[in-house]
Amino acid sequence: MDTPSQTNFDPFLTAIIANRIEGIIREMTNTMLRSARSAVISSARDFSCSIVTADDKLLATAEGLPIHIFGSDLLTSAMTACHGGDILEGDCYLHNDPYTGNSHAADHAFLVPVFIEGEHMFTAVAKAHQADIGNSLPTTYMAGARDQYAEGALIFPAVRVQRNYKTNDDIIRMCRSRIRVPNQWYGDFLAGIGSARIAERRLKELCDKYGKEQIRAFVKGWFDYSEDLMVKALKQMPRTRLSNSGRHDALPGLLPDGVRLNVSLEIDPEEAMIDIDLRDNVDSLPVGLNLSLASASAAAVSGVFNSMSIAVPRNYGSFQRIRLHFREGSILGKPRFPHSCSVGTTNIADRVINIVQAAFAGVSDGWGLAEGGVGVGIGFAVVSGSDHRYGSSAYVNQICLGSAGGPGSPEADGWPTYGIPVVAGLMYRDSIEIDELKHPFEVQYCRLKPATGGAGEFRGGAALEMSITPKENPIDFIWNCDGQETAPKGVRGGKDGVVAQHWMVAADGRSEQLPSIVHKTLHKDERLYGWHTSGGGYGDPYKRDTSLVLEDVLEGYETVERARDVYGVALTGSVRDETIAIDHAATSALRRAN
Repeated sequence: MDTPSQTNFDPFLTAIIANRIEGIIREMTNTMLRSARSAVISSARDFSCSIVTADDKLLATAEGLPIHIFGSDLLTSAMTACHGGDILEGDCYLHNDPYTGNSHAADHAFLVPVFIEGEHMFTAVAKAHQADIGNSLPTTYMAGARDQYAEGALIFPAVRVQRNYKTNDDIIRMCRSRIRVPNQWYGDFLAGIGSARIAERRLKELCDKYGKEQIRAFVKGWFDYSEDLMVKALKQMPRTRLSNSGRHDALPGLLPDGVRLNVSLEIDPEEAMIDIDLRDNVDSLPVGLNLSLASASAAAVSGVFNSMSIAVPRNYGSFQRIRLHFREGSILGKPRFPHSCSVGTTNIADRVINIVQAAFAGVSDGWGLAEGGVGVGIGFAVVSGSDHRYGSSAYVNQICLGSAGGPGSPEADGWPTYGIPVVAGLMYRDSIEIDELKHPFEVQYCRLKPATGGAGEFRGGAALEMSITPKENPIDFIWNCDGQETAPKGVRGGKDGVVAQHWMVAADGRSEQLPSIVHKTLHKDERLYGWHTSGGGYGDPYKRDTSLVLEDVLEGYETVERARDVYGVALTGSVRDETIAIDHAATSALRRAN
């Protein structure tokens, strides 16, 4: 391998162009965010943008969601495979096929080839989760789907939707006739194309300014530099072989025992390689939990990069130092068609990220992360119905009020706005007020639940609890919430997070605890409430700085009782009148006795 020191590598120009390309992606992101119609895109930011080279190498991602961006090269490879020498300037391709490089059918990816002086040099990728895709139920997450046919979604395997910048209206009519909210979908369709076209315009301007050959040299130098940083990071690690496992909860009536998941990890500092083996897992299952190659690859790579220095760029160069091993017919990465991958960007993908990053914690203190909170429950539900405020017009959307707490790390507590591992804090939380304007429900509360974060030297993020009730007409709520049986794990002596729980409360006050798969019609004066999981803790709770424990109690993250019983910190006085303080003598005695 030629390292940057062995080539004509200009670090200053490289930094300038790298930041300019990242700026292009941020402009793509802003275009999508400001022009999309569905709340899941325009409020929650459930989309990602990236730039890939013409030979299908991921170049840049900015702040894309991990589950989206680390498979961008698979999307463009499918475009090349399907259209060969017939890719022209002015084309745009729509891709959502999980069996040819996409994550799951709900993610519509818009691919625009970018030509410079007649040569295809880049492909702009704008990928967005849709509010509705024509599934047999009004949701994009169908955990109970036996196969792809039971899902019912329209599938577009790198289908050309524009030629010479003109849209194929036949495709538009197909989607309008199948999707429940056609105008909303069409607005998101235009936003996706517009986002990718912005990148096309800006990349042309970039090449005009610096010259095509200079940009070509930058791409090679940037990949080499990125790989070199990855090599240096890996050479600092000890030679290690690790195995780790996790579990996805049971699905009532479908998977009574849940799914055990296994990952083996080998770090070779001399070769500067990481091998991740996902072959020791069950075969494809007749449910919607199977992971496509894109999702399984992204999840495994995310777990690695969550454990690496942020100085290492996330692109083809650094990816060359990771080898992934899959097995044909497995639930992870190579399911057999037509098994469903409908929920392939959340549940099991979240567990894979957790397993990999927690495995790194086994290398030594200061490495890896605890497990992050999992589960897309009430806060990530897909809601549908008719809105009494607007002539009973139909609506379908995924709300994103918030989900789980983040993992404790070697340096910091888990984020309360983490979301889930596949998101890693990069999505937005919906504004409650805007959600109530867009949908006919009331959010009665949305708050952090005290004393729930996995205890540790650095604790996990707290669980989020909420309650929702319809204002008038009935509302359908659909979700598939993992984590009601298997809590996110702590590492290196850290404690586990809490499990998720949800209830439905009838108008007369009777309550019913809900299973992991929920499809409920909620009527006026009924409500749903519950909480998602919290993050696991990192390190021994008795090593947590006592002043941080006191601060947690003052801020409501912890209780006086947990401070004493879990962290070994004795407190005197009262929180209410702000006289609370650390009893240092009693604290020392508690910690010595541990």
